[in-house]
Amino acid sequence: MSETTGAGGSSFQAKRVLTIAGGHAAHDTFTAFLPPLLPFFAARLFLSNTEAGLLAVILQLPWILQPIIGHYADKHGAALVVILAPTLSGVAMSLLGVAPGYIFLVLLLLLSGLASAGFHAVAPAMISALSGSAIGRGMGIWMVGGELGRTLGPLLAVTALRFLGPGGLPWLALGGVAASLLLALQLRPAGEDAHAEMVSLEWRSLLRGMIPLLLPLGAVMLLRSFLVAALNLYLPLFLTEQGANLWLAGVSLTILEAAGVAGALAGGAVSDRIGRRLTLAVSLLATPVLLLLFLGATGPVQLVLLILLGLTGLSVTPVIMAIIHESYPGNRAFANGTYMLMSYGIRTVAVVSLGVIGDLSSLRFAYAVSAVVALAGVPLVFFLPGRRPKIKRGG
Repeated sequence: MSETTGAGGSSFQAKRVLTIAGGHAAHDTFTAFLPPLLPFFAARLFLSNTEAGLLAVILQLPWILQPIIGHYADKHGAALVVILAPTLSGVAMSLLGVAPGYIFLVLLLLLSGLASAGFHAVAPAMISALSGSAIGRGMGIWMVGGELGRTLGPLLAVTALRFLGPGGLPWLALGGVAASLLLALQLRPAGEDAHAEMVSLEWRSLLRGMIPLLLPLGAVMLLRSFLVAALNLYLPLFLTEQGANLWLAGVSLTILEAAGVAGALAGGAVSDRIGRRLTLAVSLLATPVLLLLFLGATGPVQLVLLILLGLTGLSVTPVIMAIIHESYPGNRAFANGTYMLMSYGIRTVAVVSLGVIGDLSSLRFAYAVSAVVALAGVPLVFFLPGRRPKIKRGG
């Protein structure tokens, strides 16, 4: 892929965008270890669905620091945060298999979460600044990196656990170290060029200005988050509850995320052409219907529906990120960090709520609830910006 010029005449710096997206793939491979390993931890440590779900909340707890990290990055740059993140997450997540108890799981997840918070606050801002006027396309490529990591991660984790045992997982950390070395060699110029476009304003003024956008966007994200938690976190637990073995449950998550690669790439690019609201509305209509059909399906039909769920359910994150980044081009990292913090809070509510519902009833019932709740978000989409605002260049 070569450098191209977007519709507005701004250069899309493909090589640099792909470099950062590759780092995203490496990093998220490791953080994706948690969902498929939850049944292993639950059996080993006698955890309830709620306790298992809380581990995902703990992994993202450091995301509350993202606005601070983003504001610093807008002013000073923070390429080093992106470079070190794959190593830190790789080491922490690979040690989960040998953690002797719940408290050790918590400490390792907090370390990985801190690296993840910095990476996800800074790296998307770099990509959007390097995407010219095709921010949806850039965010789609960013998400493809993450989806590739979340596709490989579950398969790698359960396969290593099966053939190497828990004690073999730490060897996987070498992949994170290798990714950091590659980023160190190639990322510095991209980080400097991306940061050159930032014009950081006072954070209180920025936050006040974001409220009219964050209110309807947060409502849409909240109603959709139950569905996302059901698919991205609880799928292995749901399938094992239905009788599948651990390896098959982990592979199903890989299938979902593999389809999400295509969905993420298409979602951002399509929204550049047909608009953000229409793309979001189609996803919020299609995904809950597909999930309800998935609950009643078996065999090959269930597999097809799982692929369709990946295509539609995981396609809208680049669209949401494009809305955020194009609205605040001079303060992308702060805006992105604020969005990520809001996303963490919303995801926490959804993860804990679904875990409680699953404990009180069943995960099947929790899945049905998540589908119905997501449908309620469709009308709220039309309170979001209908047209992409003209991107103002900082400086």
